[in-house]
Formats: sequence, structure tokens, C-alpha cells
Amino acid sequence: METMAVFSLASQKASWLSAREATIASNVANANTPGYKAQDVTPFSSVLSHLQLKMTATEPGHMQPASLSGATTRAKPGETWDVVFSGNSVNLEQEMLKAGEIHTAHSLDMGVVRSFHQMLMNAVKS
Repeated sequence: METMAVFSLASQKASWLSAREATIASNVANANTPGYKAQDVTPFSSVLSHLQLKMTATEPGHMQPASLSGATTRAKPGETWDVVFSGNSVNLEQEMLKAGEIHTAHSLDMGVVRSFHQMLMNAVKS
């Protein structure tokens, strides 16, 4: 049986969340280190863009999704890092918000995997 796409994607997302959590922990640990620059990992959407998953139209009446290739975002001045006198750019409030986002994303992903696993087990039992 081939690896199921949902489980593979969830595994990749869990690895990404783990890497981001380690990066945030490093930022918090170096919050008082002079000259330390806050770091973050690349967004998970870049991982998704390499997967090449495409929707398939099974009926002639299905609509095709519009291309998202032209969508870009820019950082707003309020979203950039503050640099203090020591040259350190770690903002503890922003790091704690990121840690909360990681917790929420991990809980959501595990809920999806749990539900998919339960559906798969019900299909096998039938």
C-alpha cells in the first residue's frame, strides 16, 4: 500500500512545526544576547508549492481553481522586528504569539490525522 498523501503531508507539517518551535526557542534563549538577530523558518506554503498536488475534475461541470501564482504579500511596518540599543531584534511577545500559533497548528493537524485514521479504520472494518 502506498503512503497516503494525508499522512505524508501531516508528517511534513509536523517536522516543519518542530523546526519552527526549535527556532523560536533559540530566539527566546538569546533574547538578552547583544547583536543577536531573531530568526524564523520559511513558511510551510513553500513546502506545499513543491508537492505539485493538483485538483482533478471528475465531472465536466466542475470549476477549475484560479491560479494563485500572482499572489504576493509584503511585511507591514508593524510586523517587522524591533531592534533595541544592544542590536538584539528578539521581541518576546512576538515569539510567544508564534509559539501559540504552533500549538494551534499542531492540534489542528493531529485532529485531521486522527479523523482520517478513524475513517480509514471504519472503511477497513466494513
